[in-house]
Order: sequence, then structure tokens, then C-alpha cells
Amino acid sequence: MVYAGNLVGALGMVVMIYLSGVAHLGQDAFAVTAIKIAAAKTSLPFWVALLRGVLCNILVCLAMWLCFAGRSVIDKIFAVIFPITAFVALGFEHSIANMFFIPLGIVVAQDPAFAQAAAGVAADTLNVGGLVANLVPVTIGNVLGGGVFVALTYYVIYLHGKD
Repeated sequence: MVYAGNLVGALGMVVMIYLSGVAHLGQDAFAVTAIKIAAAKTSLPFWVALLRGVLCNILVCLAMWLCFAGRSVIDKIFAVIFPITAFVALGFEHSIANMFFIPLGIVVAQDPAFAQAAAGVAADTLNVGGLVANLVPVTIGNVLGGGVFVALTYYVIYLHGKD
């Protein structure tokens, strides 16, 4: 339910951004960048996307653990900034973020004005198939990263064998 809700919310944001004209910012540079990001994400091989998903959710879980350690709102904000910035800067893959970025790239690539501005970008994977081909391995990687590498590690360290 949460996954589907995130998809609906992400698609709603795509529609609002497109209809608001935000994609025209920077003389269409916003749209061109969206197309480039989406094309790069949908062009990843399965195992690369999966491993980037694992690495991403390890950092996301780190951000959440650090956030829980904070006492004030400022503590919590500073706790999440660095791990989240790291996953974005390193090009890791997050399924929920990709539910927004890839459809945004697909939508703006369909607009002739933006497609012309993005000429030269290999956008042949910008379609629903490309979205699914990215979300499947990235989601599996996110689950492995958060549910196995982080949660299982904490379980083994702190809870396993305690009565």
C-alpha cells in the first residue's frame, strides 16, 4: 500500500510540475536535465541498478538511525543531510525517488519543445518498460539494503540470542 501510495504521489507531482511550467525553467534546462537523469537511470543494467539500490538504502537507513538519535528538530535535520546527500552525489538508486524522476523524464521527453532541446540524449529507454526495468532491481536492492544489510545486521548484533 505504501509503495503504491508513493507511486501515486510521485506521479501527481510529475503532473503538477509539468502543468505548472516549471520544466521551462532555465530556458528548458530543467526539462533537459530531467530527460538526461531519467535516460541514465533507465539505461542501467539490472545488477548495477540492484547494487546501487542496496547501497542507497544502507545510507537511507543510516540517515533514519541518526535521525532517531537526535533530540531536536535541528539535530534530526543535520543527521539526515549527509547520508542523503551522499546517496544522491554518488548516484545511488532509490525506488521512490525514481518513481518521480523517471516519469518526469518520460513526460517532458514527449513534449516536442523539450525533445528538441534534449537532442542528442539517448532517450530510447524513456517509456513504461524502462521505468519497470529500473524499479524492479532498484526496489529489490532497496529491500536488501535496508531489510537485510542493515536490519539483519542490527538484529544479529543486538537481539539475536537474547531472551
